[in-house]
Amino acid sequence: MKKIIYTIVLFLGVFTWSFSQEAVEKNVPPSGNALVGDYYGADVSNVITSNAISVEKLEGKFANQKKLENVAVKGIVTDVCEKRGCWLTIKTENGSSFFVKMKDYAFFVPIALKGKNVVLEGDAEKKITPVDELKHYAKDAKKSQVEINTITAPKEEIRFVANGIKVVN
Repeated sequence: MKKIIYTIVLFLGVFTWSFSQEAVEKNVPPSGNALVGDYYGADVSNVITSNAISVEKLEGKFANQKKLENVAVKGIVTDVCEKRGCWLTIKTENGSSFFVKMKDYAFFVPIALKGKNVVLEGDAEKKITPVDELKHYAKDAKKSQVEINTITAPKEEIRFVANGIKVVN
């Protein structure tokens, strides 16, 4: 009797795992409308949301250090990885973009997040992004080959690794 139960449990586990792997392998962002109050990854508390700073203020905090931990930043999402929802960009006041990845690829975001105001919680780091990585992200964003070919130099930028993202308005 125990062998039958173990066999059934094992079968169900393998069956469930295969379906979850299939969803991951399809490389599609999660569905959803990204409504106010929705969050992805860890929930971002209201206290953190009310203390979030702009991207410009974050840039000013890098005067003496290369990495900031447990910081909350607010902004408008301008782009989401259409392939999987594994990264996004936030618009800055000076018109440049601010790149965000999800910590350990533990969660993804829907494309519907474009144009939404969000608060990100996580770690920020100033780093130089190599050309091949910049081209990879441009390809994920479905940029034209002409646009991808114009990427010829590494870029110094702030990279954000989000633990959680919350839609705020």
